[in-house]
Amino acid sequence: MQPSFDTLGLSLASLRAVRELGFTVPTPVQIAAIPPALAGKDVLASAQTGTGKTAAFALPILERLVTLPRKKTRALILAPTRELAAQIAAHFAAFAKGTDIRVAAIFGGVGFGGQIAAFARGTEIIVATPGRLMDLMGQGAARLDDVSLLVLDEADRMLDMGFLPAVKRIVGKLPARKQTLFFSATIAPEVLKLTRDLLHDPVRVEITPHSNATTAAGITHTAYTVPQQSKTDLLVELLKDNNIFSAIAFTRTKARANRLALALEKHKVPAERIHGDRSQAQRTRALADFKRGKLRVLVATDLAARGIDIADLGHVVNFDVPMVPEDYVHRVGRTARAEQTGDAITFVSHEEERLFRDIEKAVGRRIDRSKLPVLPEPTIVPVHAHAGPQQRRFAPPRNGHGSSNPGSFNGGARSGNRRGR
Repeated sequence: MQPSFDTLGLSLASLRAVRELGFTVPTPVQIAAIPPALAGKDVLASAQTGTGKTAAFALPILERLVTLPRKKTRALILAPTRELAAQIAAHFAAFAKGTDIRVAAIFGGVGFGGQIAAFARGTEIIVATPGRLMDLMGQGAARLDDVSLLVLDEADRMLDMGFLPAVKRIVGKLPARKQTLFFSATIAPEVLKLTRDLLHDPVRVEITPHSNATTAAGITHTAYTVPQQSKTDLLVELLKDNNIFSAIAFTRTKARANRLALALEKHKVPAERIHGDRSQAQRTRALADFKRGKLRVLVATDLAARGIDIADLGHVVNFDVPMVPEDYVHRVGRTARAEQTGDAITFVSHEEERLFRDIEKAVGRRIDRSKLPVLPEPTIVPVHAHAGPQQRRFAPPRNGHGSSNPGSFNGGARSGNRRGR
């Protein structure tokens, strides 16, 4: 018997909203998580990216809120990035269409006025990043006394050392009696230990197999062994393939994202970047332009690796190998969503071989290496007699973009502050 939303205990209003949004068959995580969430149980759920986790917590929350008085903040959803918070809020608003339940996204990079007003009028659902919510709490503007539903989306990231202090302070201000739902693509063992202090007798939903680095079946994984200084030329060469209509290219740092976007533009490839140093207006515009097809490449740090849903994205390029295998899972999870197919391409320099082997070990497979196309040779720069010991001996290929080629820069440095991406 084919699974159906009708068997999950949802109301007629929710079933109508689901149908209007085009959902026909629930995903495994929705089948497993919605009934216990509707029953008021705490839930700890892990499932691959692109499997409908947002609906798995949004629908039960809306069912609960329909029965409660309005004009009080009843549900708080915490997310690690502005983009994910905005996306979750949009999904809630779509599911709540036809009701008088209000939703607000609370995140940094924009003015406080509208967000303070959202709390003042008692918006029922608040989707927030921890940093901006802490700011509003410090101003006495965020009323959380009536919250009875708490969600941590991308829970593993929310409970890592970058966010854990803020999350604990926020949770400490919430009523003791509440329902808590944790959702993520990966739940590391150390994170699992932390959830014991925040969840009460949770129902464990584990759609992802026991490996924390499981990727969607529809992804084709390939890699290129390429010198660090030739990565940009390789990306430009691959983009000559007309089958690559759009791609997200992930870099390790914000500076490398800037340089790569500039280099692509000089190669007449429409590109923009998204990272923590860009204003919220710039980030929103870049993501919107990419979704509309105005950009061919969106260059991003791992800020965009979590939860961002871009329909029909065919390619993800790991311009830099991620530092940990879990980040590889989240990056490549931007493609092959909702049971579609996609390609994940990784550029592996000599310095990144160890990191890449760790990824292969974590995902439990060898990733095919593709033959490197013929690329321009680096230009040798003469070393003058008076040159100091720090002078570089090699310059990146010119090819119209001179020293802006980010492949010529050392990619080994880790970005220190995860919250700043």
